[in-house]
Amino acid sequence: MNYYHSKIVKGKSFETVRNAVEVALKDNGFGVLTEIDFKATMKKKLNKDYLPHVILGACNPTYADKVVSIEPHISTMLPCNVTIREMESGEIEVSAIDPAAAMGVVENEEIVQHAEEVNEMLKNVLKAI
Repeated sequence: MNYYHSKIVKGKSFETVRNAVEVALKDNGFGVLTEIDFKATMKKKLNKDYLPHVILGACNPTYADKVVSIEPHISTMLPCNVTIREMESGEIEVSAIDPAAAMGVVENEEIVQHAEEVNEMLKNVLKAI
């Protein structure tokens, strides 16, 4: 089972794609709780150069509330990561975790059902960019 979905965007700048991702997330009920600038972090910690690469911690509060109400420890698997990275070709790849795959390890059908709904919402984000 694949644990993520991705889309390659051609002919657009990293910042343009990033802005489109943030709009699509918002339009699909997500907020961005966290942001990790992977490029800057690797440069600072390891003095290693990377192309632009960010990890956005996206959260849909309604679904987060539902799954945490069922299983409080599920919060260790939140938020849903969405990554934006420039590739050597200059294309931009946007990837999103498949929460149904990730949360399937919990073996609770009610949680998996909610995760599948969130998965569809994240796939809609990718379609929108």
